Amino acid sequence: MTHNIMSVRQTTIKQDAVLNGIGVHSGSPVTLLLSPSDPDTGIQFIITKNGAPIAELQATSEVVKNVTLCTIIGDEYGAIAATVEHLISAIRGLGIDNITIEMESGEVPIMDGSAAPFVDVLLESGIKEQTAPRRYIKVLKTVRVEEDGAFAEFRPHDGFHLDVTIDFESELIGKQSIALEVTPSSYAADLARARTFGFMSDVEKLWAAGRALGASLENTIALGEDKILNPEGLRYTDEFVRHKAMDAVGDLALAGAPLLASYKSVCGGHSLNFKAVETLLGDKSAWTYVEAPRSRQYAHAEMGDGLVAANFAAIKN
Repeated sequence: MTHNIMSVRQTTIKQDAVLNGIGVHSGSPVTLLLSPSDPDTGIQFIITKNGAPIAELQATSEVVKNVTLCTIIGDEYGAIAATVEHLISAIRGLGIDNITIEMESGEVPIMDGSAAPFVDVLLESGIKEQTAPRRYIKVLKTVRVEEDGAFAEFRPHDGFHLDVTIDFESELIGKQSIALEVTPSSYAADLARARTFGFMSDVEKLWAAGRALGASLENTIALGEDKILNPEGLRYTDEFVRHKAMDAVGDLALAGAPLLASYKSVCGGHSLNFKAVETLLGDKSAWTYVEAPRSRQYAHAEMGDGLVAANFAAIKN
């Protein structure tokens, strides 16, 4: 895998890719068309109705509508893209800057409950460098948020580092932590395959409320009172915290650009991640944009993960 999150140039996919699945909440079939896009496009959703575009949504914190059970983005006219976090996580995790996602349904398919199917489709499509330099959000000072006993904080870092801890009363999960430098290689190996999870008692309540209609043992780790109900068991012994870290990659991507930062989350989730992004972006003294150098000596896709922010040219917010 030659591309990494510290790449100097922006990237997109090489060719169109089609992905089919069902929405975890609606239970309805949905098709995604993933297409290459121009430099500086970012991650863009095009919502269609009867085959015609009705809305364009940029995957940024400014269009987030709800983070209760999943991340939902939308516009003021009611067009939405729900459950976007795993797809956006895969895009950002692989270091893809520019891509267009066309979808008719309001919900991104759940696939197997992880980001791995999206990673597979994106890698099969291929990733190519573009001529434009990559633009990063560089964190300049510590920014901390708290919510219901949980907390998250950004710290300055020359790269993208995650440190995630969860702590559940259930003995099936308990306290788990993971800390890693996120690159396309580490993302694909350590985070992408971790599936979403839920307690059967909660799932049954969601079903009664008309939610989670597409949830099944094929796309969710289901926890009973004293055992995991999926016959195949877990993909990692600590799959639960790895999934929370994978979610965080997608939620933090809503900052609108790759981050040069260390992010720590303790007992958080979508809501806390979103609050952290909003708080960071709201403090103009806490971050700045930096742009990768245009020099030929840095123009290779195979460059190491250790390219430091000091080599980057700062540009104004």
